[in-house]
Amino acid sequence: MTLAVISTRAGLGLDAPEVQVEVHLANGLPGMTLVGLPETAVKESRERVRSALTTCGFDFPLRRITLNLAPADLPKEGGRFDLPIALGLLVASGQLPNEALNGLECVGELALDGHLRPVTGILPFALATRRAGKRLIVPADNADEAALVDGLEILPARHLLEVVAHLNGQSLIPSHVFHGAETPQADTLDLADVRGQHQARRALEIAAAGGHNLLFAGPPGTGKTLLASRLPGILPPLSKDEALEVAAVRSVTGLPLEQDWGRRPFRAPHHTASAVALVGGGGKPRPGEISLAHLGVLFLDELPEFSRHVLEVMREPMESGEIHIARASHERRYPARFQLVAAMNPCPCGHLGDPRQSCVCTAAQIQRYQSRLSAPLLDRIDLQVEVPAIPAAQLTSTQQGESSHTVRQRVQAARVRQQERGGLNAQLSGRALDDACGLKAEDRAWLAESLERLKLSARAYHRILRVALTLADLSELKYPGREQLIEAIGYRQLDRMLKRG
Repeated sequence: MTLAVISTRAGLGLDAPEVQVEVHLANGLPGMTLVGLPETAVKESRERVRSALTTCGFDFPLRRITLNLAPADLPKEGGRFDLPIALGLLVASGQLPNEALNGLECVGELALDGHLRPVTGILPFALATRRAGKRLIVPADNADEAALVDGLEILPARHLLEVVAHLNGQSLIPSHVFHGAETPQADTLDLADVRGQHQARRALEIAAAGGHNLLFAGPPGTGKTLLASRLPGILPPLSKDEALEVAAVRSVTGLPLEQDWGRRPFRAPHHTASAVALVGGGGKPRPGEISLAHLGVLFLDELPEFSRHVLEVMREPMESGEIHIARASHERRYPARFQLVAAMNPCPCGHLGDPRQSCVCTAAQIQRYQSRLSAPLLDRIDLQVEVPAIPAAQLTSTQQGESSHTVRQRVQAARVRQQERGGLNAQLSGRALDDACGLKAEDRAWLAESLERLKLSARAYHRILRVALTLADLSELKYPGREQLIEAIGYRQLDRMLKRG
């Protein structure tokens, strides 16, 4: 047989489109031509495959070889095509039976001695293979990651010789037995460690219950970062499907999956991070911090220290829950349903309104510092909370507040009520939000007057309703009332909180 077709898949972000590796042997001067829009690493596979086959004792066809990676208009990158190309050459030259590869897909980079090296993006690959109803041959180091996908037969191999022996029926590779990822341990960062700050703790619970964005503002050393780091501990654990979504993003970036399996992400990029680092992109588009925080928490400390351009690029994904990266030759979509938690000082020196120390900033410095945050960005932050300095008596007290476990139980109960309505309150909009709130006529009139007096935007109005609905859920009320509306509006007073006047 002079023609062979091997099934594998490309890696395009979180997608894994099928690729057919077509190998044809013809008479003529010996040589190998690789077509199908391969990038440099794929073109170099010719030499890796040649060395691996000869080192393992196989005959390398001394004929005119044409390799086509179909479809031709799909970009191919990385070393993942080495194993399919090698198997295609063996089938086309009659050293492997063609029928042995029926119902199989394979992936792996070859070392010069035939060993299989792991590749990135195996989890999206495995999900696509399961949908196709096939089995999957992977490098042994990728087997546990691929086995996170239930209902897929995984055949792990460490060497090309193992794969060939299996396909020839000489020594079958046993299906990979995965005993499941480790259950995440209880979070050691407990909310009980926070002294005082009752309003901030309350806001943290509301944010966790409804999936709301949150901003802490206050002088240095008041516990803003401490509070933010406790948020993952009061969030419900990820479901199996959600854990796979999070793991898929980590897979395409090459990050390990086992150590954080089932745990909500907590990403805290430094304020020097670029726009590309935050939202993703680059010459070869990769997920950014907002996608790595998918279904978890993105914590931005010292918020005004971030470049304004960097902050503004987050506005769209904060609304849509995904990021669309378009380049001349690439287009990717990554999920980005993250929960933003930010912390900031009220002024450059940090002591504006601090009773412990006087502010040394000029009015112009304060205005310039605070104006780094645009109104449209702040509008997208549901809860804006002051974190003042706490008295020394509270700081040294041995009395602890509620633990993360206790708060998490209330959060989970509130989220159950929201799921019965169809989704988290932070994601409700339009008619669904109005129906869920069920405001009385007098409450609507009062709210309209309050919005006019406080000069709040239409977006702020909807976010006030979402927060009020979460407050009702936490209080086990069917609909929010005046009390919940007043508290929700209280979380929108950033001008007062920063004491601009």
